[in-house]
Amino acid sequence: MEKLQAIVHDDHVTLAADVATRIAQVIRRANAEGRAAVLGLATGSTPVGVYRELIRLHQDEGLSFRNVVTFNLDEYYPMEPENIHSYHRFMAEHLFDHIDIPPANVHIPDGNLPREQVDDHCASYEAAIRAAGGIDFQLLGIGKTGHIGFNEPGSGARSRTRLVTLDTVTRRDAAADFFGEAYVPREAITMGVATILEAREIAILATGEHKAAIVRRAIEGEVDTEVAATFLQTHPATTFFLDRSAAADLTRVATPWLVDEVEWTDQLALRAVVRLALRTGRAILKLTQRDYVEHKLSSLLAKFGTPGALNGFAFNALGARIRGRSKLPTRQRVICFSPHPDDDVISMGGMLRKLVLNENTITVAYLTSGNIAVFDHDVRRYLDYTLRLANERGLAPEATAALADRIERFLAQKQPGQVDIREVQDLKRIIRESEAVSGIETLGLPRSAARFLNLPFYQTGTVRKAPIGLADVAIVRALLEECRPDLIFVAGDLSDPHGTHRMCKEAIDQALRGFVPRPEVWLYRGAWQEWPVTEATWLVPLAQEELALKIQAIFKHQSQKDSAPFPGLDEREFWQRVESRNKETAAELDRLGLAEYFAMEAYVVDGPS
Repeated sequence: MEKLQAIVHDDHVTLAADVATRIAQVIRRANAEGRAAVLGLATGSTPVGVYRELIRLHQDEGLSFRNVVTFNLDEYYPMEPENIHSYHRFMAEHLFDHIDIPPANVHIPDGNLPREQVDDHCASYEAAIRAAGGIDFQLLGIGKTGHIGFNEPGSGARSRTRLVTLDTVTRRDAAADFFGEAYVPREAITMGVATILEAREIAILATGEHKAAIVRRAIEGEVDTEVAATFLQTHPATTFFLDRSAAADLTRVATPWLVDEVEWTDQLALRAVVRLALRTGRAILKLTQRDYVEHKLSSLLAKFGTPGALNGFAFNALGARIRGRSKLPTRQRVICFSPHPDDDVISMGGMLRKLVLNENTITVAYLTSGNIAVFDHDVRRYLDYTLRLANERGLAPEATAALADRIERFLAQKQPGQVDIREVQDLKRIIRESEAVSGIETLGLPRSAARFLNLPFYQTGTVRKAPIGLADVAIVRALLEECRPDLIFVAGDLSDPHGTHRMCKEAIDQALRGFVPRPEVWLYRGAWQEWPVTEATWLVPLAQEELALKIQAIFKHQSQKDSAPFPGLDEREFWQRVESRNKETAAELDRLGLAEYFAMEAYVVDGPS
C-alpha cells in the first residue's frame, strides 16, 4: 500500500544519524568526482538533529563542507535576516556557524527585498540552482497540511520558486515560534514542487504522533494538489525517514495483518480485537466468527481456536490493566518530572491525588520555568500588584518602583517575538512557579514538594532551545541521587509543539544511565494526546469528584487559562481537553464491554533505555 519508500527508526536520534550519514556519503562521492555537492536544506525542528550530527561528523570525523553548495527551501516574507525568526539566522545557528562552508556557497531566499524585486529574485534562485548543476540531495520536512517547503494546499506539480500566501493551518502551527498567530508572516518565498522534484535524491523527515495521519496520506494516498507531499510519489528516489510515532498510522504498522502474514503476539492480537470491536460496534465478548472472517482475521482466530477463547483473552488482557487506588504504589518515594509548570496536573492530576492518599513521599520536579508561555499583560498585572503592596506596606518602594519602571519601558517598546530582558523573564518564571505550587496544593501536596530545576537548555528566552547538555543531565542526576526514588513519572508524549517534552525526557534518560537502583519509569502523555488503551500498561480510573479536583488544580495555572500562548491546533482550553480525553478513555472501555468508569488516565511502563 506504500507508494514511497519509508524507513522507520526507533527514535529521532537514530533517524537523524541515518540521514546525516547519507548526506556525508553524497558529499564525499561528489567531491571524489571532482565537483561540489549540492544540498537542498530545510528548517524547522525536525532536521535539527540531522544538522547536529553533521556538525559532529565535521568536528570529529573530518567531514568538510568547503566544496558544498546549499540551497534552502524557503524564507518568510517579509523577514529581515537578523530576525530571530528568520531562516537565515536559523541555518547559521544550527549549522553554518559550526562548519567550514564558504559563505558564498550558501543560498537562502531573501525575504527582505522590496515586493517589486521578488519575482526577479525567484527567477535568479532557480537559475543559481541550475548553474550549480542541480540539487544532489534535498532534505524536506512535512507540515500538518502535507506541505513541503511552503507549497501549501493547491500547489501544482509545475510550480517553481515563488512568493506564496501561507495557509491558515501553517500560520497557526507557527504561532508558538512567533508568540502569537497575529505575528506570523502571511507570505513566504519557497522553492516550487517542480524545483524539489528535480533533485536527484530526496529525504523527507517526520517525527511525532501529530504527523502520523499526514504521513499515511502522503505515502499511501493518491497524488493530490491539496497535499503537496503526495507529488513525491512521482519521484524515483524519495525516502521517508520516520520515527515509530510518525509511522503509527501506516497500514503495515497499524494493521500489519492486512498487508502480509504476521506472527500473532499477544499485543498484536489485542490491538486487532479492539480495532475489530470498535469498527463493528460490538463489545469484545460479543464478537463472532463471522466478524473475524469478514475483517481478514481468520489466522488470528485459528491461533486461539474459537471466538470465545479469543474474546476472553482480549477482555481479560484489558481488564488486567485497570488499576484503582488499592493497586497503586503505597509509601514509596516518587518523583513526578513535569517539563513545564502545569504538565503534572494536566497529565496526571488524578494519579497525584491517589498517590497522596496512599501516603507516598512525592517530589514534583519542574524541569523548565515555562516563562516564555506567559503573556506580557500578566507581567503588568503582577507588577501593579507588587507596586501596590510595596507602597501599602513600605516594602522597599524605591527599589520596586525602579524595577517597575525598567520593565514598563521595555514592554512599551518591545517588538513582536523580541527576547525579554532578564527582569521580565524572571517575573514570568515566578508567576508560573507560584501557579505550580497552588496547583499541587489543590491535590493535597505540601508546597515543599515542588522543586524548580530550571534546566539551562531552556534558558534561551525564545521558543528554540539549546541542545541538552551535561549541565542539564547533572541537575536531574543530582535530584535522583537526593531523592532515591522507587518510581518516577516522565512525559512520554512527542506531540508537544515546541519540543520541550522530548528534550526533557532526553535529559532524564541520560541521567538514569548507570543509576542504581534504577527506579520504575511510568510515562504519561500531556495535553496533546493520550495513550491508546491497547498501548497503555495501566489504566487508572477517576471518579467524578477526582476529575473535578484535577480540573481545579489546572485552573490554578491562570496564565495558561482562557487563551494559552501555545495552544497548538486545538482551540479548547487545556482543562477542556483533559476532561474530554479522560472521559473518552473510560468511554472506550465501556464500548468494548468492560466496566463503566467516569474517567481514566493512562500510563506506559518504560523499560531501561
